[in-house]
Amino acid sequence: MSKQSSKELRAGWRIARVGDILKVRSGYAFKSSDYKPEGVPIIRQSDLGDDVVEISQAKRVDPRFLSDLPGFVVRDGDLLIGMSGSLGKIAKYQHAEPALQNQRTGLLVLKSESNAKFAKLVLKYVEQQIVAEGKGIAVQNVSAKEIEDCTFPLPPSDEQHRIVAEIEKQFTRLEAGVAGLRRVQANLKRYRAAVLKAACEGKLVPTEAELARQEDRSYETGARLLERILTERRQKWASRGKYKEPTAPDNANLPSLPEGWTWVRLEQLGFTFGGLTKNPKRAKLRKQLPYLRVANVYANELCLEEIEHIGVEDSELGKLLLYAGDLLIVEGNGSKSQIGRLAIWDGSIEPCVHQNHLIKVRLVDVAMAKWILYWMLSPEGRQFVEQVASSTSGLYTLSVNKVGDLPIVLPPLAEQERIVAEVERRLSVVEELAAVVNANLQRATRLRQSILERAFVGELVSKA
Repeated sequence: MSKQSSKELRAGWRIARVGDILKVRSGYAFKSSDYKPEGVPIIRQSDLGDDVVEISQAKRVDPRFLSDLPGFVVRDGDLLIGMSGSLGKIAKYQHAEPALQNQRTGLLVLKSESNAKFAKLVLKYVEQQIVAEGKGIAVQNVSAKEIEDCTFPLPPSDEQHRIVAEIEKQFTRLEAGVAGLRRVQANLKRYRAAVLKAACEGKLVPTEAELARQEDRSYETGARLLERILTERRQKWASRGKYKEPTAPDNANLPSLPEGWTWVRLEQLGFTFGGLTKNPKRAKLRKQLPYLRVANVYANELCLEEIEHIGVEDSELGKLLLYAGDLLIVEGNGSKSQIGRLAIWDGSIEPCVHQNHLIKVRLVDVAMAKWILYWMLSPEGRQFVEQVASSTSGLYTLSVNKVGDLPIVLPPLAEQERIVAEVERRLSVVEELAAVVNANLQRATRLRQSILERAFVGELVSKA
């Protein structure tokens, strides 16, 4: 068989619109005031999972809406498509209880003669066309008509069935490999958490107390280290006004620690600051400085490709300027797992300030920055962060005071340094393996798209 170009059509094929094989039904604009603790789930964009609709976190409304809005009911087996944010994402509703279709999700209604499996492949094939139609600044949106107007090469009915069968065979093999890679990813995530847990329980390296006994020497305990830090903290505050001594944590409900370790509050180790609030007046200020937003700070990672500028008064700089070694903590997020994510400022942009949605901690001794970072990223540290994060309208938030109150375990400084070195040695191996897994997952995505491309130029199955 001679090879076709993507612009040629095989005999019996024609260029068709998505609307020729299905209709995209737009959803209903439910209001937040409609939400109830119990009732009928409404399917929003965020409920479209990987191929299936997840309703465990779905908002719910009064069951009367089922009879009031019969044109927006979703039933077991229905396919939905993302029309906002994750454009073109397809998920199947697989639940016995009926649901309702929210605004910005599309429900796919097949024409009577259409092959459902083939229609789903078509939507995968035109996904990039759908994405290209997206409009909007913060969130990309696409209309039902724009999806229906996407075009694709349509083969005869009998060839559609053979294409579906071949793609399912190839995708089954591909998905088996992807599932294996996902398992490796999950294992790496568990191992990463286990390393941090062991580190923060004093089980990753010999403790300073053990080494001191073996070597018959004294050592600076965590409690003595804290005394030294508190003395330096008072000195750093000199000439700034009345000094307020930070209080010690209540140890009554805190777990026991290895010998030589002590519990502290984060506020005892440094000073905690809020950031600047963005407003129109700042655009008129003469001094415009680069500033960090939530989008720049991830878990132990700074993403500095896109840096915005903002107007700042000279009188604000003492509070707002960033210095290498500062901890930056995300103040608010819709996901509980993301609240309080943090990174260490590397000083790569100078001068630089930060917005109010990032809480800054300036440590008395920056040598402790990595230890505190790994503690707060550990399972135990995360528990404390999530416990104090309040939730209003689905948004989890921290405050300067709550961050300052967070309990921190403080080992001797020499032990901190050895723990950090061992954590980074082990996590570097994890990151190398994770990079290999990610590269293979990306390769699988490209292969999946290549299979679709070959199918829709008539190269995947031979002509009957």
